[in-house]
Amino acid sequence: MSSTPKYYVVWRGREPGIYRTWEACQQQVAGFPCALFKSFKSEDEAKAAFANTPEPNSASGAPHADAANQGADNAEKPADTRSYKPAAGPKGCPPPPPDWRHDTVLPLPPEVKADALAVDAACSGNPGPMEYRGVYLATGQQIFHYGPVHGTNNIGEFLAIVHALALLKQRGRTMTIYTDSRNALLWVKARKCRTKLERTPRTEQLFQLIERAEQWLRTHDYSDIPIIKWETKRWGEVPADFGRK
Repeated sequence: MSSTPKYYVVWRGREPGIYRTWEACQQQVAGFPCALFKSFKSEDEAKAAFANTPEPNSASGAPHADAANQGADNAEKPADTRSYKPAAGPKGCPPPPPDWRHDTVLPLPPEVKADALAVDAACSGNPGPMEYRGVYLATGQQIFHYGPVHGTNNIGEFLAIVHALALLKQRGRTMTIYTDSRNALLWVKARKCRTKLERTPRTEQLFQLIERAEQWLRTHDYSDIPIIKWETKRWGEVPADFGRK
């Protein structure tokens, strides 16, 4: 997703170490049970990280990604690059991708594209603290994250799709976006967030973000970017899932 040079740390893989390219890193982690890896923007950060094996789902510093709360078209903020961890297997490890699939480190079903983004939101209560994120399916990296703010899950799902659309348009990409939210798909199609959440001083910042998202949808052509419903019953949880169910 980015042309910025990165250093890939492999803590658990065929040969733990620091790698300069994703291809070299992928050779060490693809198909390796419980692989643990992460990208860093400098060699010094990578060396420091390699000296310490993180806990699963740890989130120390990493590259920059566009910040939704400042407008996905022209702003950036730090975002973590923790690897996506699917539902735990018998020994607490995610299943590896099938041996025949070399375009991803995730156990994706054959009909799901790896050169794609998956988005999801989480909300503790409804309304309550809400956050959303996008994950690149080839690497399992978190590409963007926003929140938590007071909101609803449906709002987060809607904003996550728009954030992904704006990010792809900004970078000249046309990859598929996967979402497990039928409501968010309908809202994006209507170019309108049909939330029933009350607009109050507490939610004012969120509603301003919603208005910017709706304005973006009305003023941009994104017909070349497929937005696909993630079929949870057939494929399991969407890879951007926060794992809090």
